[in-house]
Amino acid sequence: MDDNQVHLPLALAQHRIHLPGRLQASLRQVHQRHYDTVLGAGIIQDVRARAPWYRSDWTDAWNYRVVPATALIFFANVLPGIAFSLDLIETTQQYGVAEVLLSSFMAAFIFSVFGAQPLTIAGVTGPITVFNKTIYDIIEKQPNPPNYLHFIGWVYLWGAILHWITAILNWCNLLRYVTLFPCDTFGFYVSWVYLQYGVQVITRQYDASPPNLDGALVATVLALLMLVTSFLFQKLSETTLFHRHVRRFFADYGMPISLVATSGMAYWGRFNSANPITLPVSGAFEAANGRDWLVRFWKLDGKWVGIALPFGIVLWILFFFDHNVSSLIAQGSQFPLRKPPGFHYDFFLLGITTFIAGLIGVPAPNGLIPQAPIHTTSLVIMGRPLKKDSDEEQAISRVPSRSGVKPSFEVEGEPKNEQQADPSSTRREVPVSVVEQRVSNLAQGALCLVLLTGPFLHLLNLIPRGVLAGLFWFMGADALQGNGITLKLLYLIRDQSLIPSNEPLRKVRKSRIALFAGVQLISFGATFAITQTIAAIGFPVVILLLVPLRTLLIPRLPFSTEELAILDGPTASPFTMESVGGSL
Repeated sequence: MDDNQVHLPLALAQHRIHLPGRLQASLRQVHQRHYDTVLGAGIIQDVRARAPWYRSDWTDAWNYRVVPATALIFFANVLPGIAFSLDLIETTQQYGVAEVLLSSFMAAFIFSVFGAQPLTIAGVTGPITVFNKTIYDIIEKQPNPPNYLHFIGWVYLWGAILHWITAILNWCNLLRYVTLFPCDTFGFYVSWVYLQYGVQVITRQYDASPPNLDGALVATVLALLMLVTSFLFQKLSETTLFHRHVRRFFADYGMPISLVATSGMAYWGRFNSANPITLPVSGAFEAANGRDWLVRFWKLDGKWVGIALPFGIVLWILFFFDHNVSSLIAQGSQFPLRKPPGFHYDFFLLGITTFIAGLIGVPAPNGLIPQAPIHTTSLVIMGRPLKKDSDEEQAISRVPSRSGVKPSFEVEGEPKNEQQADPSSTRREVPVSVVEQRVSNLAQGALCLVLLTGPFLHLLNLIPRGVLAGLFWFMGADALQGNGITLKLLYLIRDQSLIPSNEPLRKVRKSRIALFAGVQLISFGATFAITQTIAAIGFPVVILLLVPLRTLLIPRLPFSTEELAILDGPTASPFTMESVGGSL
């Protein structure tokens, strides 16, 4: 088979060349057969597609948007990662804050320097901490339990091997079956996990021993203050108040400012005397319990090596869905991206980070929701719409879009042509482009490494846990606002007379909207419920079953083809999906 023929569909997508439908479908079938069957073909495709952009990934970082993106994602990544790990740290006594920070740095370094999708943020997630803690609870109940870190090392090694096999066998092509249905359901689940963890951070302080009721009350006040001020900055950025640069400043730095200011409140007046509980820290670059950073997991008894295999399979299932869906959402069709993705290659890299995590005894990192799409959103350059006229094509040609959508806009910072501008839309801004680069991801990871030094660990120790609870609530509630399930539920209770006439859901019967949302809520409930039991180790399987549920069951329900197209659709653009053989 001619290699140029195989790569032709990707080249056509990149250069926006449109062929007749039958010829395009034929080429796509050849493309899919090749990348479904040839070992390592997906990895090779990803490398070939992304390599020409590698230099520009660094030079394009010379843009102001990188600065607020770095600050925002640093706070949104490292602090929730630490807070998620508190239960794991306190229960197992095998991890500490240093392990979480080192894991975040490792993921940021590898994916920003070597990855094909540097916009995807990887770090320590809630699901992996639930996974690790559940394993600890299971093996500690066994007679003569093995060394926990040795056992986890083998679990991670088995998982890493499965990651490498998946990438080599091109199994990431199964992502073509992933639509908004499982993504919205999983995003809804993650949002509620954030809200739940925020509540747990507060309630544990009321149950602390020795009891400190004043400190717990102060933590509650700080959590609410963090939540309210963060949303206040966000809402101010969406109003017509102040200059647009001031509003953009509120959007960029509102959450970090709220976190610093709220943390400072804990040391003001009588709040300080309440002595609220803060984050636990250890020595600089020191592992928990003073152990060596190298975990000699190969010393584990043979029978436990075999027992670790099914746990490794569950880990692989979790990461296959979680990491790839995070990458899909971070490269969603709403973002005007222009650089190609690389799912197979990045999943191979994820196997490497998983293996290293077991080798040094840190929680395994993977793609983060909602941090990954937050990162892309923070890198969006906004512009003002232009009046549709003969000059619109010139404006569009200056900024190619991965989404395939041709927006009309005025690039922010460029001279404004008063004759072209539409006076009715001068205050409305739309996404123009995204600063696609590697520096913001690498910089936020480097800041995690800086936090491991003595002076900054002291600053980290000053942050009250109540502030982290408020951060959880803000990030969870913010993610819920834009979730597809939430939007459908709000549509059902909205005043019909105030719904815009061009709203697509108007074309769908309300009973069908309720049915579709109901199936999603049942799926969410099943996923959330299992994580509250000893069977929590199996929740990744439930999450993965969302894909065949959408593919096999939903079409059998009483939806018309047009209704399903409105209620559900591909998560990313056709150009993004070329990495996995195209959309179905």
